[in-house]
Amino acid sequence: MASSSDLENPNATTSALPYSYAPLSDGEQTVADDHLRPKKAAIFVVCALLSVAFLAALIAGNGPAIPKNLTTNAVTSPAVTPAKTHPLSRGVDQGVSEKSFRPVLGADNSYPWSSNMLDWQRPAFHFRPEMNWMNGPVFYKGWYHLFYQYHPDAPVWGKIVWGHAVSKDLINWRHLPIAMETDQWYDQQGVWTGSATILPDGQLVVLYTGSTNESVQVQNLAYPADPSDPLLIKWVKYPNNPVLVPPPGIDNTDFRDPTTAWKTPEGKWRITIGSKINKTGISLVYDTEDFKTFELLDGVLHAVPGTGMWECVDFYPISKQDENGLDTSVDGPGVKHVVKASMDDDRNDYYAIGTYDAYKGKWKPDNPNLDVGIGLRYDYGIYYASKTFFDQNKQRRVLWSWIKETDTEASDISKGWASLMGVPRTILLDKKTQSNIIQWPVEEINGLRTNATAFKNLVLEAGSLVPLDLPAASQLDIVAEFELDEAAVMKLNGDDVAYECAKSGGAAARGGLGPFGFSVLAHAGLIEHTPVYFYVAKGVDGNLKTFFCADQSRFGLI
Repeated sequence: MASSSDLENPNATTSALPYSYAPLSDGEQTVADDHLRPKKAAIFVVCALLSVAFLAALIAGNGPAIPKNLTTNAVTSPAVTPAKTHPLSRGVDQGVSEKSFRPVLGADNSYPWSSNMLDWQRPAFHFRPEMNWMNGPVFYKGWYHLFYQYHPDAPVWGKIVWGHAVSKDLINWRHLPIAMETDQWYDQQGVWTGSATILPDGQLVVLYTGSTNESVQVQNLAYPADPSDPLLIKWVKYPNNPVLVPPPGIDNTDFRDPTTAWKTPEGKWRITIGSKINKTGISLVYDTEDFKTFELLDGVLHAVPGTGMWECVDFYPISKQDENGLDTSVDGPGVKHVVKASMDDDRNDYYAIGTYDAYKGKWKPDNPNLDVGIGLRYDYGIYYASKTFFDQNKQRRVLWSWIKETDTEASDISKGWASLMGVPRTILLDKKTQSNIIQWPVEEINGLRTNATAFKNLVLEAGSLVPLDLPAASQLDIVAEFELDEAAVMKLNGDDVAYECAKSGGAAARGGLGPFGFSVLAHAGLIEHTPVYFYVAKGVDGNLKTFFCADQSRFGLI
């Protein structure tokens, strides 16, 4: 086996490893011309006077490449008419969100894109599969492991296997061989979401959902063939799988995504699995001593009527005082617990903070009005099927998620890949409010920042739009600090009308304290741009609430 130094060198041309893989690209790419050059950013405010100081950091990396035969000028050819394409529709019933979108304003947006035309869209720093489709992270023997849902044959939903990649820093990834194939009757239709649990002796076990030859969702056990291998190349499936089947009253296709296990006061291991009864989303609870036989507890960990099927349920503790993350088994008076579920009905990830009764196996939210599925979300963009893990290497809880992108399935087929992972984030309890979490990109992301440009003490008048003079770059990272005008805050009357990003008019609707923020992906003249903004609302009690929104109504298809 190669040494660890060989594995850490992405430029190595030979490898003694018993497999081959394509290393991540680190070569320079040709900078695009103006048509595909990254757009400028602008800061705007349509509210009361405020001052702002921020740092815009250009992330050095791969610029978008333009194929030599691509002309950026608009040309109409009377001799050749592009053939219309009709993207396939693969809906929720196949376990994946809809990837086909209606034409904007009745226009025909189909176009026979080629992979060369679309290659510049490949993300530079977000993890994605080398090709095709993707959708439980763990730190093991010095390596971060990412196991992800992957279709090796095409960039569409199909017979999903477990892709596998490793990293030393959560940023630079090495693709490894497929970890688990659809080679047994109990996972013939797919090796779906699962979770890893590290045992007290350092060994690793995995529970995952398999879709059987009859499309029944069952839970299966797997473990490394060689626990001493830090790369976890080969896996063994428990010969008596499945270890769990849908219990009475649960539909065969509504029983999936086991969590990481945690310890009970009796010394057993406990997991929860997402499901539903009619339209009530639920999380079933099981106890086990050996991950081979399980006991279903009475009742559920939690249930919320009207939320539908719960996918990718996550359950973890957060400290009320400390700044470190906590192992999943930690409990006590200084701990709150988060329950998160991905809602199959609306394809968003919701979470709530509450209290866990370890003896009864029950959890209840601190605020029923902010319960799972009806309250707070991890992210208000395209963010789904998220999963956290405790990073014992740095004593932090790290959040991953799947981003399906907004292009059509036909475009996915043309460009050769579909979906990517969000930048990993750390999670802590907001010590000020005690009612929400705080997320921040992992510290390793700072190593990608270079060529910083600082703008300090800018004063923004109401209704103003201030262009930012920045050099062009393929990646732009903005750190900003806004200071509201205290006089404007004091003058503003409280209101009991709630603000909603999607229903309050976007960035064009002016209020006393917003919107203000940045306009990104902006073309000259602002024919197209995407405002990413804050809106501060003042309640009748005088308290301020801050909303973070993105207005995509001014961004068309390029």
